[in-house]
Amino acid sequence: MKIYLAGPDVFLPDAVEIGRQKAAICARFGLVGLYPLDNAIDLAADDASRRIFAGNEAMMDQADAVIANLTPFRGAGADPGTVYELGYMAGRGKFCLAYSNDGAVYTDRVRRLMDVTSENGRLVDAQGLTVEDFGLPDNLMMIHALELHGCPLVTPAAMPIDVWHDLAAFETCVRMAAARAITT
Repeated sequence: MKIYLAGPDVFLPDAVEIGRQKAAICARFGLVGLYPLDNAIDLAADDASRRIFAGNEAMMDQADAVIANLTPFRGAGADPGTVYELGYMAGRGKFCLAYSNDGAVYTDRVRRLMDVTSENGRLVDAQGLTVEDFGLPDNLMMIHALELHGCPLVTPAAMPIDVWHDLAAFETCVRMAAARAITT
């Protein structure tokens, strides 16, 4: 089984090493990890962003499944590129798994970043916009896509000290993918 490894990990200073670690975990369980940085792209090219997009979609098309890192990135929710990749894979009927190293309820994470108040029975942020409040760890579309197209979001019992380098929840997803590969 080939697994597309989606996530904001590609922005880490040690992104290549994290990709190697994730691929090695996949290999331990008889799976092939496809990491976005495996695509050789000339970042100085005028169309580098288009090539990255095309390369990542080609990798997703090759993959049988996705493991998406939905740990909040630059805000209260998941990285938008990763969310796109999860939706792309779900839309193609591929097996979807994801984890977040911050299992807090979404509203609590929004509260960490800004004031949230209650107005007329709804939560609103500092800009007066409704804050999604279903007691879920992220946007309902992602959480239910995982339930319908794979496995529920994996979160640790307690947030790790280093949310970007702790791969325990990732490994749980790999174990679930390997179990599925055996039964199909």
